[in-house]
Amino acid sequence: MTARRWAVIVVMLVVGAVWAYPFLWTISAAFKTQQGMFTGGASLMPDLWSFENFERAWVNAGFSQFFANTVLYTVSSTLIELVKSALCGYVIARYRFPGRGFLHKMIIATLFVPVASIIVPQFVLIEQLGLLNTRAGVILAMSGAAGALYVLLFIGFFSSVPDELFEAAKMDGAGFLRTFSLILPLAKPVIAVVVIFQFIANWNEFNIPLVFTLGQPELQNLAVGMLSFQGEHVTDWTGFAAGMTISFAPMLIIFLFFQKYFVRGLAGATKG
Repeated sequence: MTARRWAVIVVMLVVGAVWAYPFLWTISAAFKTQQGMFTGGASLMPDLWSFENFERAWVNAGFSQFFANTVLYTVSSTLIELVKSALCGYVIARYRFPGRGFLHKMIIATLFVPVASIIVPQFVLIEQLGLLNTRAGVILAMSGAAGALYVLLFIGFFSSVPDELFEAAKMDGAGFLRTFSLILPLAKPVIAVVVIFQFIANWNEFNIPLVFTLGQPELQNLAVGMLSFQGEHVTDWTGFAAGMTISFAPMLIIFLFFQKYFVRGLAGATKG
């Protein structure tokens, strides 16, 4: 191994350590006492290992309910967004109809629209539907974004699928939905990208669960629940660290589960 390669490895290890340190420090702080966190400085080793912070976060701060709400919101809205973007990408890629090019350009244009800018019309719509301060309202609002990036990824994938597969399905008498259900399993890399991106975005969503559940705080998610550790005059920092650890653990599991498809899907889905 050349000296240049060793130098690159050392630099990458240093960069990786710098990026990983805040994450590791948060996990370490979750096991520390309040005094140990403030006196331990940059140390990653707790002076006294304690699970009291997790118990306080899970029971006293209501994280058990927040966690259940977050799982429901994230899984439901991710599935809705996945089906919605896959169907849209499938239609645009495989069908020719008036306005197809314009629709494609409009989808691309929504990439430049901040998601936060549509929260007011979303709020009005959910209120008129009578779903304000309900779990269904939160799920619909969280899955109501355009999802333009996901649509473009599916357009790229379905455009690259050989026409022979669609012709074979048509000859077997498969209709629109049947053909879509037969081809969709081939898009595992794209599905992995969509699931990872949307799962993380929904899991960390703060604005919608806060605004749409102001009248029912028990319907809030983990991101909003973090405010439970902030009092009028004091903040429970070790409890906050425990809550953060509880919050990002599922995201790591999802990423590790789908990682073998992730890079391949992100690199290859836009071809064609």
